[in-house]
Amino acid sequence: MRHEDWDSVVDLMERVVGEDDLLPSVVFGVRTTVREVAGLAPADIAGHTRALLAAATRALAARRGPTETELSFVAELGHTRARQGVPIEAVLGAIHVAERAIWSRAREAAATAGIDARLLLDVRELYDDWAEAVRARLIQAHRAAGTGRAAGAGDRDPTILRRLLEGGSAAALAAAEAGLPVTGGLWVLVARADGGLERSLREQPQALTGHLDGLLVGVSAQAPGARAARTGAVAGLAGPAEPEELGTVRRLALAALTAAESAGRRGVVHIADVAVLAAVTERADLAAVLTDRHRTAWAALGVQAEPVALAVRAWLEAGRDVASAAERLFVHPNTVRNRVQRFTDVTGIDPYDTFGALNAWWLCRVRLGSGEPG
Repeated sequence: MRHEDWDSVVDLMERVVGEDDLLPSVVFGVRTTVREVAGLAPADIAGHTRALLAAATRALAARRGPTETELSFVAELGHTRARQGVPIEAVLGAIHVAERAIWSRAREAAATAGIDARLLLDVRELYDDWAEAVRARLIQAHRAAGTGRAAGAGDRDPTILRRLLEGGSAAALAAAEAGLPVTGGLWVLVARADGGLERSLREQPQALTGHLDGLLVGVSAQAPGARAARTGAVAGLAGPAEPEELGTVRRLALAALTAAESAGRRGVVHIADVAVLAAVTERADLAAVLTDRHRTAWAALGVQAEPVALAVRAWLEAGRDVASAAERLFVHPNTVRNRVQRFTDVTGIDPYDTFGALNAWWLCRVRLGSGEPG
């Protein structure tokens, strides 16, 4: 088969799989035909079906068999159905019903598009090879779960969470394994370990929580609610985004956490609320350039360098409110005014200018965090 012919059939399959009414129709057919799965939630069946369809379409496009990531997802499906008490025959029967409905629709679409039936048959043969490997792993995993050799949920969750946060195609499969929606957007929260926050996250519907790399990480189908905020813990939040994008979203949530801690903020802080601060925090190279430029100014301030930096930072973070800054620092308002003016005189930075204020705040923050002698 020519490459362009293959692409045309794969494009047709992608269009069929993407039709809005396909999944509801397949789920209805499966629940009606296979009695043992009729009690499962439609969202459960739809999520696993969608993930399998996406994996199969990618395999067809690349003319390959299933990857280990895809087979890991299949194994988890086998474990899940075994725990739910669904016999393996019913699982295979449900897959057969779904396949029959999808390929029937593909044949109709091919005829309408004028695609030779033999081309569709070639693609179906490759799919059958892919599906055979999938069924073998499914049966193996289901039997393992039935004999008690499957890993417990506590062992699986960190593994699934790591795969979810890698992003890419593996994340969509991991989302389905975890019972999370594979469309509609997911949220990622990152925090230091906190018992109250962790409990509130675990109580959320459709959420997966775990400890990774020394941090508490949660992925959920909805933004953390007011209860998470009331714990008083500081946490970074990013999203919503599709599972494939969660690698980037995790980094944004971590940047939000770092920025929130830097600014002394509490509660759940979305990256959009601290975007500038997060950008500043991530650029150590630019912080070094800024510090080098004003090293002489700090030296000129001598022992007053730290008090001046504290005053300027507090004043800017208080919205240039002298009284608030003075109260925070336990000094007289005139002391704040004098120190801000002194900073302006030695650095040449105008903290009343928008960009000057950003440079002033950043310079003082780096100074106070560096511990350098004056």
